[in-house]
Amino acid sequence: MTISANLATINERIRAAAEKSGRDPSSVRLVAVSKTRPAKDIIAAFQAGQTVFGENYIQELVPKLAEVPGSVQWHFIGHLQSNKVKYIAGQVEVIHSVDRISLAQEIDRQWGKLGKVCDVLIQVNISGEVTKSGTTEAGAIQLVRECALLPNIKVKGLMTMPPFFDDPDAARPYFAELRRLSEAITTQQIAGVDMAELSMGMSGDFEAAIQEGATLVRVGTAIFGER
Repeated sequence: MTISANLATINERIRAAAEKSGRDPSSVRLVAVSKTRPAKDIIAAFQAGQTVFGENYIQELVPKLAEVPGSVQWHFIGHLQSNKVKYIAGQVEVIHSVDRISLAQEIDRQWGKLGKVCDVLIQVNISGEVTKSGTTEAGAIQLVRECALLPNIKVKGLMTMPPFFDDPDAARPYFAELRRLSEAITTQQIAGVDMAELSMGMSGDFEAAIQEGATLVRVGTAIFGER
């Protein structure tokens, strides 16, 4: 299968999952996860109509910024070290992986130098796995409050990575929990915070994530093939 054909299949599955749960398919955006992929694969996906790409590593993203057409929208979805933020300042649309205030402050500082605002998602470790990044559920509300005070970032929602399961339905409680946390934060009515986005669901479980409220699904292997 080609990248173009794979994209068509994924987009159809997104549409079907959204409709099955009574949602407008346009409320779900596909983030094509392009880590470890050469620029030519990203360009092929872009030419097939995919506009949003997610990268996990700064050292991979930086060269791609120069190699891939300017109308691509980049999201940073991996663990981000504060000392690397300067390399992507102003170049990415959304950072999905803000899990501590020191990182948020550095994003605020670097985007502030450019007079720009960065949209961020708070990464929550719903499963409590020690191998996963993310703040705790209890810490998330406090982190949102602290981020809301920074002028050059805007909190737009939450992100999580559930444990890996062979059965996508096993991940569903984690997705539902992230949605409940998002709703709880919304009720706090924190100024400047907009809980519009839930980034959750990957190649193996994105349909379950959509049924539980995902607005951003991060799919790599099902588009680009096995690494």
